[in-house]
Amino acid sequence: MPTKTILLSLPGLRESDLPAMPNLRALTAGGQLAELRPSFPCLTCPVQANMTTGRLPDAHGVVGNGFYWRDRRQVEMWTSPNDCIQRPQIWEVLADRAKGLKSAVWFPMHSKGCRADYVCTPAPIHNPDGSESLWCYTRPTELYGTLRDALGHFPLQHFWGPLANVKSSAWIADSAVHAARSWRPDFFYIYLPHLDYAAQRTGPDSPAAQAAVAELDQVIGKLVAGFSEAYGPDALWIAAGEYAITSVNHVAYPNRILREAGLLAVRQEDDGEHLDLARSRAWALADHQLAHVFVADGDPQLARQVAELFSDRPGFAEVLLGDGRDRYHLNHPRSGEVILISTPNSWQAYYWWLSDEKAPAFARTVDIHRKPGYDPVELFVDPASKTIPLDATLIRGSHGAPAVDPAQRSVILTSRPALLPGPSVADTDVFGMVLRQFGIDPSV
Repeated sequence: MPTKTILLSLPGLRESDLPAMPNLRALTAGGQLAELRPSFPCLTCPVQANMTTGRLPDAHGVVGNGFYWRDRRQVEMWTSPNDCIQRPQIWEVLADRAKGLKSAVWFPMHSKGCRADYVCTPAPIHNPDGSESLWCYTRPTELYGTLRDALGHFPLQHFWGPLANVKSSAWIADSAVHAARSWRPDFFYIYLPHLDYAAQRTGPDSPAAQAAVAELDQVIGKLVAGFSEAYGPDALWIAAGEYAITSVNHVAYPNRILREAGLLAVRQEDDGEHLDLARSRAWALADHQLAHVFVADGDPQLARQVAELFSDRPGFAEVLLGDGRDRYHLNHPRSGEVILISTPNSWQAYYWWLSDEKAPAFARTVDIHRKPGYDPVELFVDPASKTIPLDATLIRGSHGAPAVDPAQRSVILTSRPALLPGPSVADTDVFGMVLRQFGIDPSV
C-alpha cells in the first residue's frame, strides 16, 4: 500500500525558525530540508494553487488572493469555491488515477466544493441583519456538527482580525486529528496559518513573531501525536513554508495615485466615498506587495499611460505591461492590464480616499469581502474607537514580491530522505512529490 502522506502548509516558516521548533525538528530528523522558492505572486492563494496543481498562475488562473470579474464589474476577495482553479489538484488526480485512495483537505483557500473525500473550511453564515453565524463547510455535511460538539465552534475571530492568534490553528489541528482517527485518509493537506499574524503586525523577527513560532510548534507536536495514534509511525510528513514574510518600512497607495491622475472615480454615499468601478478608467486591486491595475476596456494606450505613471516611484520595483506579464507567468485574462510590484521593503494599501473622514464605513471594520483589496491593518484595533485604524504604516511585515533574495524564501522539510529534487525546491514541485508517493507519474 502507498504511504499515508500529510502535507502541512505553514506560511511564513523560515529555516531560521527551526531552532525554536523542537517538535517539527523531531518529526523531520530522519528526512530532508531544502529552500522553498515561492513563485510570484508569493501569496497564499497562488502559492497553494501552485503546490496543489504543479502549475503556475497563467495555467491555473489564481493570479492573486482576489479576482476582478470584468463581465459583472465585481471584486471577489478570498473566494472559497474550488472552481476558480483551472487545473486538476492533487486530490483530483488521486481520485482519477489511484482508485480507492482517500484524500482530506483542511482549510486551504479555494477548497469549498473540491473533490476531496473529506473537507473542512470556514463558511460563516451571513445573516439578513448583517451579522455572521459561525460555521464551516464540511464533507460529509454533518461533520461540522460533530466537530462543533467535540471542540466548540471554529474560532473565526482568531483566524483573522485583531484577535487572530494560535487558537485557530489549534482548532484546525484538533479537527484534523478527529478526521484522521475517523477515516485514516491516504493524503491529508492541512493549512496552519499562525505565523502570518505577528510577522505582519510587528515584523518577522520581532519578539511576538518568535513567540508565534514556539506556539505553532506546540500545535504541530499535538497534531503529530494525534496522527501517530491514527496512522502509526510510518506516515510521510511534508512541511512546506509557502512563502517568507520580510520586514517593511514603507507603504504605497496605487489607488490614490490613480485618483490624483484623474483615472480613478469615486461615488459619494451616506457612509463615505466608495470606489466607482463603472466610471473609473483605471483602478488597482492591491494585494500585499503587488497590485493588478484594471484599465477600462483593456485600452492599450491607457495601460501604457498607467505604466508610465508608476515608473520610478518610491516603493515600486517593477511595472509589468501586456506581454511583459509573461515574465512571471501572469499573462492570464484574470490579470490586470498592468501589474505593480513592490520593492522588498514596501507594500501596497488599497486606500483611495484622500482624507480619513471620507473613508467608507467598512474601511474601519474587519470586512475581507467588501474591501477591493487586501487589508492587513485589520490585524489592529484602535483602542479608543474599538474600530480598525486607518494607518497603513502600522504594518511591519509583508510578502508577495518575487523571491529574488534568500530572505524572501521559505523552507520545505520531509520526514524521509531522498524525496526532495535538490537543495532548492520550487513550490510547483510539491505536486509531483506527493503524487510519486502513490506511484503516479505527475508528467502524464
